[in-house]
Amino acid sequence: MSAEETAGVPGLYLRPLRIDPAACSAPDALPLAGGVLGFRACEVIRRNAGRITRTIEPVADLAARQGPNAEIWLNRLAAPRAPFADVAMDRPQVMGVINVTPDSFSDGGDRFDVAAAVADGLAMSEAGAAFLDVGGESTRPGAEPVPLEEELRRVLPVVRGLVGQGAAVSIDSRHARVMAEALEAGARLVNDVTALTGDPDSLPLVAEAGVPVILMHMQGEPRTMQAAPRYDDAALDVFDALTARVEACEAAGIPRERIMLDPGIGFGKTLDHNLQLLEQLALFHGAGCPLLLGVSRKSFIGRLSGNPPPKARMPGSLAAALAGVERGVQVLRVHDVAETLQALEVWRAIAGAEPEPAAP
Repeated sequence: MSAEETAGVPGLYLRPLRIDPAACSAPDALPLAGGVLGFRACEVIRRNAGRITRTIEPVADLAARQGPNAEIWLNRLAAPRAPFADVAMDRPQVMGVINVTPDSFSDGGDRFDVAAAVADGLAMSEAGAAFLDVGGESTRPGAEPVPLEEELRRVLPVVRGLVGQGAAVSIDSRHARVMAEALEAGARLVNDVTALTGDPDSLPLVAEAGVPVILMHMQGEPRTMQAAPRYDDAALDVFDALTARVEACEAAGIPRERIMLDPGIGFGKTLDHNLQLLEQLALFHGAGCPLLLGVSRKSFIGRLSGNPPPKARMPGSLAAALAGVERGVQVLRVHDVAETLQALEVWRAIAGAEPEPAAP
């Protein structure tokens, strides 16, 4: 049974459209996740026995036309998101990537040294990153698993070093023991590429610890996920999978307010799947959770732009990140923190600009 069925919304999805800052307080619109954007219309999507229909309708009186199921969706799309790990979700935030690995796709080896990882992380925090995401196992396509003792050896000194300087640290791991020891060392939240399915102990651990968690979607596992990913409809299928995980977390005692969702760009997706997910990101606000987007330096950017090496993909990374922000994403997970924050400052200034008064 899919998550939308258990929520009482069988086969129905609403994707916000006509999103812009001016709609945030307009009488014919609704706020998007309680943030700085609003939406005036929705794509009404119905899926039944493999058949998908789509229509576009204004939000005014949409619930009256489509019934109580649509009202459930609209309420979740519009409701403000609670602070996540004490960070406000009413405006876009940035999470800095700290890969303590020799083999990550973009920056493998750059921060394998503890002192370099801590120094770079503190620089990201000083630049304005709300979170620092520390990971000791590469999950790039084709990556081999890392022994637990080695993953712990890599991440724990970095977590301690960053926490000791007041940084808000996320532990990026799919292993319960690593999560537990990083939380004991002071990490504030868990980021799991398997959405707490990769280790049978991870779900009860996070529930008992009472910490926020980021659930990412991945089809398959890193060694094989890019072999031949298939979906009936990428956006709807990923939404269903993630909302099913939200339901499992709630059943285990993790409230929705402590859950953030990540559609997993590049994790078991083709180029077309990634583009569809990016275009339809606003759909995911229907889960009632804040959204994280990780597109920084990823291979789909290279495929769209002549295949530059990962560190030369910052312009494409910024373009994809801002596309996410324009669809209401609350957190951007990035390698280039200062540059992303500069782009966000310009975006905020333009989005908040008032029109000039009309000439008499």
